[in-house]
Amino acid sequence: MSRRPTRADYVAWRTITTRWRDDDAYGHLNNATYYELFDTAVNAFLYESTGLDVRSLPRIGVVAETSCRYYRELGFPRPIETGLVVDKVGTSSVIYRIGLFQGESDEAAAEGRFVHVYVDNTDRSRPVAPLPDEIRVAVTPLLRPAD
Repeated sequence: MSRRPTRADYVAWRTITTRWRDDDAYGHLNNATYYELFDTAVNAFLYESTGLDVRSLPRIGVVAETSCRYYRELGFPRPIETGLVVDKVGTSSVIYRIGLFQGESDEAAAEGRFVHVYVDNTDRSRPVAPLPDEIRVAVTPLLRPAD
């Protein structure tokens, strides 16, 4: 995506409260915390939309790739709104984008890319198709390919 993402680019929303410990020595959100927010946004959505403990499915999503583009600082004590969208639903993977917003700005402060690859819950050694039906049903309404 060449332009800075806006709220209109996302489908599902969650507000997450920031904590004192989330800020680093420079007074802004620690880089590692962005990745925790991405993980929480995706997995909370999956739990709520499927009504299942996704960790107990025969095939589970493990993170195969993640990245972040930073546009402006975030930090404690204001809450962060996470917007979620799906770029691709594959045979054994899902590609998400997560926008992070704080305050009234329509433009994302950061955007993450998060790839879940589904593996057998027992050996977890390689991708397994097909994507679980419960997951496919949950994520398909979020499908909005990137520009």
